[in-house]
Amino acid sequence: MTDNKIPYKIYLEEQEMPKAWYNLRADMINKPAPLLNPETMQPMTAEELGQVFCDELVAQELDETNPYIEIPEEIRDFYKMYRPSPLVRAYCLEEKLQTPAKIYYKFEGNNTSGSHKLNSAIAQAYYAKKQGLKGVTTETGAGQWGTALSMACSYFGLDCKVFMVKVSYEQKPFRREVMRTYGAYVTPSPSMETEVGKKILMEHPGTTGSLGCAISEAVETAGKLDGYRYVLGSVLNQVLLHQTIIGLETKAALDKYNIKPDMIIGCAGGGSNLGGLIAPFAGEKIRGEADYQLIAVEPESCPSLTRGKYAYDYCDTGKVCPLSKMYTLGSGFIPASSHAGGLRYHGMSSVVSQLYADGLMEARTVKQTEVFKAAQEFARVEGILPAPESSHAIKVAIDEAMKCKETGEEKTIVFGLTGTGYFDLYAYQKFNDGVMEDFCPSDEDIAASLAKLPVIE
Repeated sequence: MTDNKIPYKIYLEEQEMPKAWYNLRADMINKPAPLLNPETMQPMTAEELGQVFCDELVAQELDETNPYIEIPEEIRDFYKMYRPSPLVRAYCLEEKLQTPAKIYYKFEGNNTSGSHKLNSAIAQAYYAKKQGLKGVTTETGAGQWGTALSMACSYFGLDCKVFMVKVSYEQKPFRREVMRTYGAYVTPSPSMETEVGKKILMEHPGTTGSLGCAISEAVETAGKLDGYRYVLGSVLNQVLLHQTIIGLETKAALDKYNIKPDMIIGCAGGGSNLGGLIAPFAGEKIRGEADYQLIAVEPESCPSLTRGKYAYDYCDTGKVCPLSKMYTLGSGFIPASSHAGGLRYHGMSSVVSQLYADGLMEARTVKQTEVFKAAQEFARVEGILPAPESSHAIKVAIDEAMKCKETGEEKTIVFGLTGTGYFDLYAYQKFNDGVMEDFCPSDEDIAASLAKLPVIE
């Protein structure tokens, strides 16, 4: 089973760390549709986006021509604290499954935030500081993004205001405290601190919240404070751009040992880690240089790709953000309180959505209890307690490895281990106690939400 030519962990040298992010949109034949102004329903201009986002991030958001965008030296210096991150051969999992498949995972949990989110957080904080801003506002689901941004802001001396989805605020108090330790002000969302929060609470009393709700509150707050801008941890083009460092490192490590993967698997919420992981592989696929099976894995409780509609929709519940053409369940859709808080978003990145619409990738849904069963199996043999979000990818990687066991195929499987689950022990407790439930929205619930999609003429 063991191939002595391939080390357990593949590390790149510091000088091999990418010096530029990869802009997949430059190679895409069908470009993602533009963001629309919620008032005029016309494509957002750079000036309009600049009222919400930092100027340099606006430029990255709109860039569809430059395949590579240089990573500033200050950001590269910060990355060196935890990058390049290891690509790990899961020898023990392979042995446990008795599969001929070769399984690799790109581990992004080896930093203070415990996830891939720091890759974009430090970039967005850097550009905010460079622009002379006082602070930023944001939303967070499970808390990894809020943790990452609070660390990045403390590094650059910026204020950080975080609206945390209420169910995660209550289920994950220790992640909340890490944010506060780094100086962030954390509010459960929806809240009574904003007008949109009050409206949501009036319409949905007792709601556990959603990323769409938290985004609305963060955007409203940024608009009211001088010297503040809003920053987002997923979905947007700029975020996927920053996360391509994951895929670039993964491909460089595989190339170093002449390994060609058959499939690349990532969990999918808003699309940042998935888009970042698959970007260079999707680029090769688009250019006709190679072929890969690209798989997005989403929770059964929030199946935007597999059961949503490809249409323009608001990016937030309060309908104050730009509209994006994406696979969506409707901006008013509030998922059940599943434990993978980072995947509880009603829509999908426009880049990932376009790839899916063009048939360049596939999508699958998995049940929550099956996800935690896979997480437990992985933790027991590989020694890392995975985040619930990451475990969606683990589940499908195991499924594919077992198919190889049945057929005898020696496929090479790569998946993204986006973060650790050490702040998700409440969820693991539910699973271990046998009281965890699966959530699956009915066709009627989804149809009712989709019926409220905006009509774009």
